[in-house]
Amino acid sequence: MPFLVGIMVWTGVHRGFVVRAYYENNHSVIATQRAFRRHFGIPRTESIPYANNIKFWIRQLEETGSTLSGLGHGAPRTVRTPKNVQLVRESIEQSPRRSARKHGVALGISDCSLRRILHEDLSFHPYKLMLVQELHATGYDNRKNLCQQILLRIPPKSTFFCSDEAHFHLSGTVHKQNF
Repeated sequence: MPFLVGIMVWTGVHRGFVVRAYYENNHSVIATQRAFRRHFGIPRTESIPYANNIKFWIRQLEETGSTLSGLGHGAPRTVRTPKNVQLVRESIEQSPRRSARKHGVALGISDCSLRRILHEDLSFHPYKLMLVQELHATGYDNRKNLCQQILLRIPPKSTFFCSDEAHFHLSGTVHKQNF
């Protein structure tokens, strides 16, 4: 039967004890593990912090002043503040054809925050402009007659699949992927 070990989440209390025990035990990882097991009453069959964890926490503490990883890395998060919402509104009004990404770079706002402002605060939605021909009321009868003629030409009990999507260009070409 395979032995499964769950991932342990070590709290700040655990990490603090490990750091203190590490320095008290003259930088010995094994002595730190033994002290950890005794202090928290953990039996030999249960998991304690691995040597790599202990070394990582000590290195993190010496480099950053904290045993938590990931502090101070990456770009700072921007917030959807009223000031940022107003800046985005003015930027969009000034240059409506500029991409959202370029607006974000110009304003110093992260792409995710900018899109959230556009969608949730300003009620803007991404779209792709499509040019189509105008449908007239007189064309309804022509379309209906054409459909009836096509249906008459299909043999009974045949499998016929039809899509209502195709791109026809004024030059007479047809987009073959949606044919």
